[in-house]
Amino acid sequence: MSRTRIKICGLTREADVLAAVAAGADAIGFVFYAKSARFVSPARAAELARLLPPFVTPVGLFVNASEAEVQAALAALPNMLLQFHGDESAADCERYGRPYLRAARMEPGFDLLDYAQQFSTAQAILLDAHVEGYGGGGKVFDWSLIPKNVPSPVVLSGGLHAGNVLTGVLQVRPTAVDVSSGVEQAKGLKDAALIQQFCAAVREADAQIDQQIDAQAARQNCA
Repeated sequence: MSRTRIKICGLTREADVLAAVAAGADAIGFVFYAKSARFVSPARAAELARLLPPFVTPVGLFVNASEAEVQAALAALPNMLLQFHGDESAADCERYGRPYLRAARMEPGFDLLDYAQQFSTAQAILLDAHVEGYGGGGKVFDWSLIPKNVPSPVVLSGGLHAGNVLTGVLQVRPTAVDVSSGVEQAKGLKDAALIQQFCAAVREADAQIDQQIDAQAARQNCA
């Protein structure tokens, strides 16, 4: 049975964390990039993370952060998954000895296969639109740019919302999806209803994939 993992990113309030958990999110993202409207300090992220039940993963998003900044966040959230969105090299991502996600900024001509090889130690490659700044722009990239044979798990991001995530999951078949602006009423302020609708759309996509798999299996049995 298919199950696409869901990450809700850029949380700043207790109510938003509780809404994401209630909707069935698998991971919660905290932005440690000071220039972002969704920025939280390590201390604030630790307060919010205390609301997470077992098996919901906190994820820390960094953009060209210093080692001291990453270590401070890890001290506050020891079980955090790292996510790098800047110009970090593979060595930069690996130096902490922790599982990490590496963001790729998708645009025509970008060699995702080579990029995935460069970051072969990443748990997954997060595919985002190439926008000014580093993510959170609410822009969808052309999903046809994604090769079929990416040698790493893929997290689909970039302009997702309840109205397009079902199509995205069916077309890309990612390991996970990541949403921020698509479930917001304002930057950094999530909307519980939009979170619920987004997660429900992902589950509907999973159900359709399962139906396709079952139908294919039935045809093969008949043959």
